[in-house]
Amino acid sequence: MTRFEPKLAQAAELATLCEDIRSRRAEFDALRHIPRDIVDGFKRIGIYCAFVPTRFGGDAISPMEFLNLLEIISAADPSAGWVASFGVSSTYLAALPPETFAQIYTENPDTVFAGGLFPPQKATRVAGGIEVSGRWSWCSGSMGADLLGGGIKVEGDATPLPRTAVMPRDKVTIDETWHTIGLKATGSHDLVAHKVIVPEDWTFIRGARSEMTDPIFRYPAMALAAQVLAVVALGAAREALDFIRSDAAQKASITGAPNPGERPYVQAHLARTEATLAGARAQFYDITAQAWDELAHNEAVTPETHVKLRLAATSAAHDGAAVAREAFVMGGAGAMMQGHPLGRMMVDAACVAQHAFMGEGTWTAAGAAMFGQHTPPGFP
Repeated sequence: MTRFEPKLAQAAELATLCEDIRSRRAEFDALRHIPRDIVDGFKRIGIYCAFVPTRFGGDAISPMEFLNLLEIISAADPSAGWVASFGVSSTYLAALPPETFAQIYTENPDTVFAGGLFPPQKATRVAGGIEVSGRWSWCSGSMGADLLGGGIKVEGDATPLPRTAVMPRDKVTIDETWHTIGLKATGSHDLVAHKVIVPEDWTFIRGARSEMTDPIFRYPAMALAAQVLAVVALGAAREALDFIRSDAAQKASITGAPNPGERPYVQAHLARTEATLAGARAQFYDITAQAWDELAHNEAVTPETHVKLRLAATSAAHDGAAVAREAFVMGGAGAMMQGHPLGRMMVDAACVAQHAFMGEGTWTAAGAAMFGQHTPPGFP
């Protein structure tokens, strides 16, 4: 797939895991979350320790390798890829005091973190820390998490950036509110906390610079957060086109029409979508590799590279959704059936492109940055 493919042993484990995931898509939809045994499979292939420094027992792989792993998992099931994407969470938790980060990952390099930032809830300093109560929505992967986070506002904070309180799973209630037409199994439920006392050194300012200097902790945080989600659409698009080529194109029409693979319009659609997907992937991985190389020689990526990272994520999400939609069209009437892979990939990929990190406003923000105009948080 790319020059960042998994190592041989990891690839074999990954292939077995993806085969299991593909066979259980309907089960995941019914559960509305990815079950624990699949999360354990993610741990075996190194998803949750991917960016954890080796000094804490992690793998410290490159972002290109991690994104490629997510793309492969997302082809098996986009919801699974979405949940696996939160293997990026060690880069969020790196904003914790270094002692807290070390405690978390020394004890368990495969720690699973999930949470919701918005809306930030008012919290109060009390004896022993900060008292946290509230509800947070869109908490993807929460059902398999060891630690859960909620965005808070504490009076006296000098920064406008939101603070996140990190809480043990047993201190938080998960309200299973997730009912959607796409990405059904991400388990993006609501979290509810009631008067949980969180030590202040178990809170962090989202977007604050980490005290650790590893290259991954200097990578633009919001850009990486967008990339790990956008790549899910690339995986969904790849699966949809592979279905057309290996399954749908082999079936004879019940009306006596030519085999789909013999129809000129299907041939043209396939060629165009393969080119679109290849272009989106090339841009996506090339700019990631460029950013990673810049961090090997400099303290930070250039503002131009930062903008390109955000733009590549938006492009990947939208191009992936467009390709999956075209594959659905190529699939004909049969693709309309409930549970059909092409319908699933089309809707899941469309939902990826709906996310705020890759939504319509990110095109405008990238363009504004190119003109040197004011940009929202997350852009240089």
